[in-house]
Amino acid sequence: MNYKYKVCVYAICKNEEQFVDRWMDHVQEADLIVVADTGSTDNTVDKLRQRGAYVYNYNTQPFRFDHSRNYCLNLIPQNIDICVSADLDDVIEPGWREKLEEAWQPDTTRGLYLYNWSFYPDGTPAVQYIHQRIHARHDFQWMYPTHEVLKYTGEAEEKQVFIKGLVYNHYPDATKDRSLNLPLLELAVEEDPGDGRNLHYLGREYMFDGQWKKCIDILTKYLDPAISSWDEERSASMRFIARAYGEMGNRYEQKKWLYRALAEAPFLREPYIELAYIAHNEQNWIALYFYSTEALKITDKTLRYVNESFAWDYTPYDFAALACHNLEISHKAISYSLEAMKLSPNNQRLKDNHQFYLQGLKIGK
Repeated sequence: MNYKYKVCVYAICKNEEQFVDRWMDHVQEADLIVVADTGSTDNTVDKLRQRGAYVYNYNTQPFRFDHSRNYCLNLIPQNIDICVSADLDDVIEPGWREKLEEAWQPDTTRGLYLYNWSFYPDGTPAVQYIHQRIHARHDFQWMYPTHEVLKYTGEAEEKQVFIKGLVYNHYPDATKDRSLNLPLLELAVEEDPGDGRNLHYLGREYMFDGQWKKCIDILTKYLDPAISSWDEERSASMRFIARAYGEMGNRYEQKKWLYRALAEAPFLREPYIELAYIAHNEQNWIALYFYSTEALKITDKTLRYVNESFAWDYTPYDFAALACHNLEISHKAISYSLEAMKLSPNNQRLKDNHQFYLQGLKIGK
């Protein structure tokens, strides 16, 4: 097939031998594949070269994602038109090159696409968002030590395009050490204390690490209106603060911050479902019914921010069914329970609950 543009796929990697063949199978539609290896001790480099990738060593300490990606980007020839950044644990669905060419125009600067970050056990996407790591060869550089982003450095206005049908799927190595992330985020905030994005990520990382007080302090700083304005990210930060207070046993502050999160972005399911978890634990069936059914009224993911799996799996229907059963609305409990089982057909607890609801309906008659 004759293509209009010259396309290069590029990546950084370290000890990802297990992903090489799968990755190369999916990216070989490119004209060129360039990889910067940051210190592999397995056969990653040899396997990549055997499959046709150009691999360069960049084992520079201290490690930073932005410096490593910029090194790799600088290796790409100047006559390349489109650069496709794809990590080795990503799989780009077949036919991506044709879809990319259909969407791209000579003055396009960046391509946006659907990124499936995680999956349910049945293989359907769980966490999804719009990603933007496809870009023109010139006027771009990576920034931030981790959670790095592509910064457009050109003088002309950026012209972005959504590449319909181009999908990345992320299948990471769950055993890989992620401990470097926290110190790199601390470094990012040290370098630019007023950067809202990095404050948000650092606060979230403190939450993941169980450092509840630091999580609250950093995310409260992020929520300064002079620093942040993106409603979905602000809502998520409020939810993370709520989780931290919950872990510290402060239910009042937990609820207060979830209400704030709901008010900040009432079009998101996540705040409703986190409030539903509290209502369920408190056996407040009226509240559980309200939060779960209000969440179900939201039928579309925005894909601008990370959509958390618990808001879009069987959970809202399961909560609604439990609430209806305890409120003696048995026919509705059965209806919601059926929907929950459709989304998790092998879940034995859901099956058992459904039989219980059916029995309650018979007794009610």
